[in-house]
Amino acid sequence: MTQLGQLVFTGLSGLTLTDEEKKFIEKEDIGGVILFSKNYESPAQLAELVNNIQMLRKEYPLFIATDHEGGRVVRFKTHFTQFPPMLDIARLDSPKLFFDVATIMAEELLSCGVNLDLAPVCDIWNNEQNKVIWDRAFGMDYETVSKFISSMIRGFQTSGILSCAKHFPGHGNTSKDSHYDLPIVKKPLDQIKAEEFQPFIKAIKARVDIIMMAHIIVEDIDPSLPCSLSPRAHEMLRNDLKYKGLILSDDMQMKAITDHRGTGEAAMMAIRAGSDLVEYRDMEEAMLGLEGLKKAQKDKTIRSTDFTDRLTRIEENKKRYFTEYKPIYVPDIEKKFNRKVNQQFADDLRKKIAEKIAQKS
Repeated sequence: MTQLGQLVFTGLSGLTLTDEEKKFIEKEDIGGVILFSKNYESPAQLAELVNNIQMLRKEYPLFIATDHEGGRVVRFKTHFTQFPPMLDIARLDSPKLFFDVATIMAEELLSCGVNLDLAPVCDIWNNEQNKVIWDRAFGMDYETVSKFISSMIRGFQTSGILSCAKHFPGHGNTSKDSHYDLPIVKKPLDQIKAEEFQPFIKAIKARVDIIMMAHIIVEDIDPSLPCSLSPRAHEMLRNDLKYKGLILSDDMQMKAITDHRGTGEAAMMAIRAGSDLVEYRDMEEAMLGLEGLKKAQKDKTIRSTDFTDRLTRIEENKKRYFTEYKPIYVPDIEKKFNRKVNQQFADDLRKKIAEKIAQKS
């Protein structure tokens, strides 16, 4: 595995692959695809799209990722079981419920060929002004978040889907949204280690597959670079937390990055800092990111040993999880959706949450 395209996640423009997208994925041996609501119409259409993507693979299958957290962050609405926000489910104080939620999510995603859920959110919602995280978090303190994270990850693992803990080192104590601005965290590092790090430590112990880096500046880690581009932030994850899995950047098209760096420069900086994979929601930007990596390889801005390190880790993970790819048999898809048992489970969950809120009020 030598092509730098393996380091890149690209988005797609619509419900089917364009000729340009096919050419880019196949020629450059792209490592993964991230799917959004614009790529979804129905489970059958989604499965057909994933089958067509995987036909372009050179060796191992591509990572097929989406943000399927529950609550307000879900890309596939119709047919898929819709769950309340994690913050609400946590009111019921049951790790078993999170395991069951993750199992249903995983089964539905996998039935369409999606093999990576960019969840769970490991951020602590400890700043009430923070609306970007808010009810995506499992709680307002590290004990609560840590308590439920491993159950969610085990639910994904048991079902056979990869999971991603995000957003390291913690996006919950910011007031700005990195989609639109560059948040700055002034909290002392010893407090961050005692609080924000803890859910990620729990996720690592639960053997989470991927950790996503946040586009935030933590002044006590690196006052000049966001963690997604900071060698020191990556070193802390590798050395202090002893994490050996894959590291993925958050979407490199967020304004926290694009307002300050060019696409190619940012891709180079993220990989040089220690990330294994960079993510783009649009193919045109993914192309520019890849060109930046090729330039860094040519002019040796990134050492060849660093490229080898990243590519080897990706290959080892794909070899471990994707030993054999079987195309999804589309006619069977509908049987796996709109199941009464799953809908009943989600309805019961909402009812219990409503009862819990009523008791407290």
